[in-house]
Amino acid sequence: MRTVKRIIKIHEVNNFHISCLFNNGESRIIDFKELFNKWKISEKDVEFPIANSIKEFKKVKLVDGTLSWDNIKIDSTDDQGQSVLYDYQLDPIVLYENSQLDETRQIEIGLLIKQTRNELGLTQQELAAKSGTTKHYISRIENNRTGIELSTLKKIIEGGLGRRMKISIQ
Repeated sequence: MRTVKRIIKIHEVNNFHISCLFNNGESRIIDFKELFNKWKISEKDVEFPIANSIKEFKKVKLVDGTLSWDNIKIDSTDDQGQSVLYDYQLDPIVLYENSQLDETRQIEIGLLIKQTRNELGLTQQELAAKSGTTKHYISRIENNRTGIELSTLKKIIEGGLGRRMKISIQ
């Protein structure tokens, strides 16, 4: 089953770009100028204030896993037919699909494993055998095509590469 995309942190707001962390571990950049142009935002659209004022745009907040602007209200009705005002929010799936990977925040574990494996003259098959995994899995890790659990990373680094693993949070 596919995980529903949610935003768990706003890294920064820079002009009309928002860098954020999604619940799949990816940091992504959303270019809202590009998105608003794609949507052809005009004066009659609810997004117009945030599409044309950086001051209004920067009032963005993270609410319930998505981006929200409480300075823009959506008039709607609830299930009893009563008028209700909601803050303007964007679907996090739409945001994910209209974003780019933030290369500056990518973890380079796969590259580090590949470089060390090559320095030691090991093939992917040899590293897999020493660490109790498969060649296919090593390839996926080295090419950043899969996530990795810390226990598996430790097996690859300490068991397969014969090195010591040290983790630092800065």
